[in-house]
Amino acid sequence: MTAACLMAQPLTAANFAPYGDVLEVAGTPDRMINAGLCGRFHDRARLEFVDGRAGISLFDAEARHLPYALDLMERHPLGSQAFIPLDGVPMLICVAADDGGRPSEVCAFLSQPGQGINLLRSVWHGVLAPIGCAGRYAVIDRIGPGDNLEEVRFDQPLTIEGPRP
Repeated sequence: MTAACLMAQPLTAANFAPYGDVLEVAGTPDRMINAGLCGRFHDRARLEFVDGRAGISLFDAEARHLPYALDLMERHPLGSQAFIPLDGVPMLICVAADDGGRPSEVCAFLSQPGQGINLLRSVWHGVLAPIGCAGRYAVIDRIGPGDNLEEVRFDQPLTIEGPRP
């Protein structure tokens, strides 16, 4: 890692695509269901599991604030992991490329209320970080045997800053 400070950018489907999927209700629904009273935004996440099964867990995360000290990244080599906010709380999403089993070229994104994400299998990412206040999330990820967690702690934290008002 070369930078000591990084500015979080807005979360969009285009800029997040190398790391996963943005989950949100935006644009025209793929189809209308329930007698035309509900828009279905169909199949929006590239879920992938080496083995095991998909499970839904609920996370209750403490608030974080910007600037944020990123000192730990993790990845899940056996399955993707989706985070769907239940409270509409924005989250800081830090992701990185892999360089020989370690994160490199960290990128940071700041979600808008209502946006969720799906992290692709083996993508390095920071821990769940709701910004400004605590947040609850539905998490869809792999449930099964084997070690599905790799962690790397940084000797020097990377400071992540947000947009200036």
